[in-house]
Amino acid sequence: MNYYYGFDYTYVLVLIGFAITFFAQMYVKSSYSKYKKVEIKSGLDGFEVARRILDQNGLKNIDVVEVQGELTDHYDPSRKVVRLSTDIFHGKTIAASSVAAHECGHALQDKENYFFLRFRSALVPFANISTKLGYVAIMIGLIFGYIKLMWIGIALELVILLFQLITLPVEFNASSRAAEFLKREALIEKSEQVGSKKMLNAAALTYVASVVSTLLSILRLVLIAASGSRRRWIQKK
Repeated sequence: MNYYYGFDYTYVLVLIGFAITFFAQMYVKSSYSKYKKVEIKSGLDGFEVARRILDQNGLKNIDVVEVQGELTDHYDPSRKVVRLSTDIFHGKTIAASSVAAHECGHALQDKENYFFLRFRSALVPFANISTKLGYVAIMIGLIFGYIKLMWIGIALELVILLFQLITLPVEFNASSRAAEFLKREALIEKSEQVGSKKMLNAAALTYVASVVSTLLSILRLVLIAASGSRRRWIQKK
């Protein structure tokens, strides 16, 4: 282990990652709370905004349905459906229109075979397996001192990091499309576009925070594994 006066200083990396993720999530919730109270002058709710965007872009085959929860909005490429949480589905606010437009951005990515969306979808099964096996390998390696098994676990964790990195262009592109949709179709007024962009940018920051957090976590594991490998090398000499 990497100790300094009895303290494993690699935990600092974990704490930094946790802090970054925590504050990013708080920023998103704060932005969402603010803009879900600001009604748009067009009077359109999230469902109507999504329906107009989809129809205008030749996606009349995509359904828009309501789901329970808060910020559980997503686009399901396998079922070709945009799912909007209750507040977004019925809301006539900047937050509702922004989130609805963002999910429609994913639907258009799907239609256009956007490379990063396809790549991310292909990685999903590998990322799911890596999450489970990587964690198990690392835990067994740590408990029983199997350094080689730890390195295997770290390699599997890198698949998760790759998945998160690929998610970044997918989400930023969807947000960019959302802003363009809202502006081009005049779904929100010019004065409302500033708040919409702030809402979309705040949401994008959570994905950046996840990447940084995972990267720091992997760095910590690398330091631990490297320390173990070095210690074994010294013992063999």
